[in-house]
Amino acid sequence: MGGFCMERILTPTNYELIPLNDLTNVRFYTSVDTGSYIASHWHDAVEIIYLLEGELMITVENSSFRISAGQCVMITPNQIHSTLCTRPNRAIVFQIPVAFMEKFIPDVKQMQFTFHDPAETRIMQTKVKQFKDILLKMQVLVDSGADGAVLRFNSLLFEVLFQLYHNFGTVSASKDTARRNRDLEKLFPILNYITENYNRPIPLSEIADVAMLQAKYFCRFFKKCMGVTFLEYQNEIRLSRIYDDIINTDDQISHILERHGFTNYKLFRRMFRERFGCTPTELRNGSLSAS
Repeated sequence: MGGFCMERILTPTNYELIPLNDLTNVRFYTSVDTGSYIASHWHDAVEIIYLLEGELMITVENSSFRISAGQCVMITPNQIHSTLCTRPNRAIVFQIPVAFMEKFIPDVKQMQFTFHDPAETRIMQTKVKQFKDILLKMQVLVDSGADGAVLRFNSLLFEVLFQLYHNFGTVSASKDTARRNRDLEKLFPILNYITENYNRPIPLSEIADVAMLQAKYFCRFFKKCMGVTFLEYQNEIRLSRIYDDIINTDDQISHILERHGFTNYKLFRRMFRERFGCTPTELRNGSLSAS
């Protein structure tokens, strides 16, 4: 497609690995998800998820809600969120980096983007429909590879920027936004270290050294930023990997637990049921009851 590198990705495990468009650094793809749990994370980007089929559970800043086919959700940059897919779904996923947006939108780093679908007023319903229509047009262009697709896609991209700024963005007067962004920058190498070493015990002194903080202060800092303790987050990463392996492999559950660092099956079973509303065996057999 002549350098048009916004791929149509069909595996949810590639969620954070989508190649960037060379000109704009946006990520735009169609996700087909047969079942996944993506643990708490954030992007330095606006993330838009437009569900075309199925349903998806999303948690944003400790508030959980379910979206169904035809609904769209917008996540503000640096908002901590997670997603849980318990039934097959298909969605447009669109990430627009702040580094790109700030070239055209004043004060974007101080902005919050809110998107209510279904909308609360008739005027906003019209704006939401127009926004979703643009996403569908962009999807057609990505899939078609027609002559001029890159140019047309980028023209729609700037229409999206206008919509974000004019219809869905508000400037936050709080100084907490800048402080929070600085905290998340400090947190980034910590989360990377946990992700790389999640399947083994990580002593508190070790992870505090990575953060270059005293152990006691590290615990407070991590809980303030993530809303959970360091150990709870490590277990969340383990659960996300285990969830994927239960769905996508035929490996014995005991082997999966060992692979991902869980040695206490009784504790694991309790945590798994609390998080997903079912047992590992029920998940594998398709008897899901996540709420």
